[in-house]
Amino acid sequence: MEVTASEVKKLREKTGAGMLDCKKALVEAGGDVAKAEKILKELGLAAAAKRSGRATNEGRIFAAAEASVAGLLELSCETDFVARNEDFITFGNSLLATITAKRLTEQNDEIHGQVAEIISRIKENIAVRRFRILPVGAGEVAVLYVHGEGSIGVIVKVKASDGKSADTPAVRAFAFDVALHIAAYNPMFLSKDNVDPAYLKEQEEIFTKQAENLGKPANVLAGIIKGKLSKHLAEICLLQQAFVKDDKMTVGQVQEKMSKEAGATITITDYLYYRVGEELS
Repeated sequence: MEVTASEVKKLREKTGAGMLDCKKALVEAGGDVAKAEKILKELGLAAAAKRSGRATNEGRIFAAAEASVAGLLELSCETDFVARNEDFITFGNSLLATITAKRLTEQNDEIHGQVAEIISRIKENIAVRRFRILPVGAGEVAVLYVHGEGSIGVIVKVKASDGKSADTPAVRAFAFDVALHIAAYNPMFLSKDNVDPAYLKEQEEIFTKQAENLGKPANVLAGIIKGKLSKHLAEICLLQQAFVKDDKMTVGQVQEKMSKEAGATITITDYLYYRVGEELS
């Protein structure tokens, strides 16, 4: 079948594989991009980890955290000039305050009305691309990190077993460092225990296909597949990743070290990452 240049380009941007390889995979997959991506992974021509989509529009990430709730908001606009506009920034912070105060989970008439009003003032198309709130429970704190001029926003929630140690300078500093790490590496999952079973099955199939191409005995293949999967999980799971400030330790090991210093079990319970214009799943 014929595939378009735009389809090939999209697959190449998503996988990093060559243009010709992308075209062949799309033809073999009958134009199914997801299937073509899996084919490229099986051939070892694409990264096994899913990649965030490339930024396709302008905008800004807004972040807020209070004692009982935290949230991220992405506002999109047409130009980077507006993304730096003071009215735009003030509006984004105000809108997120409304979202967190009212615990909103989806857009409503109030949000639509406020967006229409800011559009009339700024004279450029503006849209609420997405937002999400995270409840902050007893013994938890939420710490924020916003990169640059709002290109990336991260929230990290940590909890202390004694109900109070999370809200200390040392633990907050630890949570902030973890937020910096997430901004740099954008892990797909909190830990290997949180990996989507469907995703795990897909990766096992990909690594099995890759290993079969080596022509090794079955017992050797089993070890290769297990090793590939273990390495992959260490790349995509936050607690298993090498810590950005000390790559001799994993984030999980740094968390254990923080627990000993705090005299209570400190646990990263959740996190949220937004990047302006990233492809949404």
